[in-house]
Amino acid sequence: MNTAIVETIAVTREVAWLPWAVSYFFLIGLSYGAFLLSLPGVLLRRPGWGGISRLALLGALVCGLTAPVALLADLHQPGRFWHFYVHFTPSSWMSWGAFFIPVYLGGLMLYAWLAFRPLLAEHGRSDGRMAGFARLIAYGGHDSRKALVGAAVVAFVGAALVALYTGAELMVVRARPLWHTPLLPLQFVVTAFAGAVGLTLLFHRFGPARDDRNATTRLARVLAASQVVALAVGAVWLALGLTGASPVHAEALAQVAPSASWQLTAVWAVAATVITLLLAWQRPGSGLLIGLLALHSAWMMRWTVFIGGQEIPKTGAGFYSYQLPLGPEGLTGIVGTAGLWVFLLVLLTTLLPFARLSAERPTAN
Repeated sequence: MNTAIVETIAVTREVAWLPWAVSYFFLIGLSYGAFLLSLPGVLLRRPGWGGISRLALLGALVCGLTAPVALLADLHQPGRFWHFYVHFTPSSWMSWGAFFIPVYLGGLMLYAWLAFRPLLAEHGRSDGRMAGFARLIAYGGHDSRKALVGAAVVAFVGAALVALYTGAELMVVRARPLWHTPLLPLQFVVTAFAGAVGLTLLFHRFGPARDDRNATTRLARVLAASQVVALAVGAVWLALGLTGASPVHAEALAQVAPSASWQLTAVWAVAATVITLLLAWQRPGSGLLIGLLALHSAWMMRWTVFIGGQEIPKTGAGFYSYQLPLGPEGLTGIVGTAGLWVFLLVLLTTLLPFARLSAERPTAN
């Protein structure tokens, strides 16, 4: 009688959160971060912030309009979004997010329209491309201060709710110690804001006001401050894990510490943050480089948390192996999302050219 012995070492599972999800969390984070950066110049009208804040608002709008497309793609069947509304589940942060996103995007679009109305009317009086359409949607081009404040409040509340749910959605997963930490929502917010500053730096670098050193320095200082906060949050996470003060953090650290790839990722993340901090503080004129570094860090953090976090098995030994596919659920999907982002940027800057957005204007009382 022959006896077969089967030894099960580990069961490999496919990742449930695909690169579509990484793209969504990256873009929606850039959007609410850029919205916050728009407030000093657009809403508060602080001197020297006008051009910066309008460019930030452009970034918030482009990223905010692109992000839901990546989210729908991650559902695999776009029609599923309707289920969140007809089958509301109060215990699910994802279900709450289906209501928070429209609040934020609705407030953001109204806020952007009210902020850009005078510029749209100005462009409508020129002979530039889409001038007629700009004049039409400007609807007179009046500066409606009270309406702008109201729209900003709605957008701010929506942004806070989106920031809360995108962090809490992962934080509540007890089966993954790497995710189950109250520091994760804060890490998302800090890196999102830093990425938004980096995006605004890139817009400024390629705009007609790129020689404005004061604007570049102002953005670089804000970016440096965000990197200090990011390092502080990371240090707290590490201290909680090393000292054992938090069992969840200690377990998460024990899971990833033996892995050479995770060690390299940690060194890479810290090095990128420190280099960005030093360059932003010592050489603020290097706006292009520090902007790219800030965007890289924001993307890397989300890729590591989502994809890398799913490579850690909930049970069993070893790590799951993930290779980025070339199809729509991998590289093609990322490129397609980036292509939509570029299309919207071109469309909006044709309607409202960079020259009008980045120009510093007298402060209106």
